[in-house]
Amino acid sequence: MDWYPLYNSLRIAAISTAAVFFLGIWAAYYVAKLPRLVKGVLDVVLTLPLVLPPTVVGWLLLMLLGPKRPLGAWILETFGMKMVMTWWSAIFATVVVAFPLMYRTARGAFESFDHTLAGAGQTLGLSNTYIFWRIRMPVCRQGILAGTVLAFARALGEYGATSMIAGYTPSRTATISTTVYQLWRTNDNAGALRWVVVNIAISAVFLLTVNLLERRQKQSGGEAWD
Repeated sequence: MDWYPLYNSLRIAAISTAAVFFLGIWAAYYVAKLPRLVKGVLDVVLTLPLVLPPTVVGWLLLMLLGPKRPLGAWILETFGMKMVMTWWSAIFATVVVAFPLMYRTARGAFESFDHTLAGAGQTLGLSNTYIFWRIRMPVCRQGILAGTVLAFARALGEYGATSMIAGYTPSRTATISTTVYQLWRTNDNAGALRWVVVNIAISAVFLLTVNLLERRQKQSGGEAWD
């Protein structure tokens, strides 16, 4: 059994999760402080990939990064890098579809943060950077971790946009999702079933992790009221 699809899926999901972790926290932190109208508009824009069909996301990325499109052609001519049909092309797709999960979860965590803690830190002369990383982030850690796990799981299972921008080439761009489809298409149901079992097992682990984090968050919230 060729394990490349698992390796490729894990590295794509890991890289994209690292990207959306910082992007999502940055966006959530600053959007949460904006006026309600501006916040509502940005919410629509930033979470739109969550409701768009993945094939639409893939098509938009192709229109942006394709070798015959202005941006894709410029990158290819300037740096000699082809932005589509490579293993790392899938990172663009997974970042776009996983970002809304990280952003929404982080924003919810930041909005539930007790701002008197930050005010107390400011009266002690602590910098905003210190307050953010040493006070705000530890208090919101359960929500941040839950968003990170959800983003990783979403990136790991992404198919529609990935198949359009990265395609399927064995041992080059294949992921678990695209491999399942290709095996089914060639009537190799036994091979497809093996990868389905692998995907279900990984997804179950991540869902259990999210449930555990939510349970700990509720317990810590209950202890805070005692």
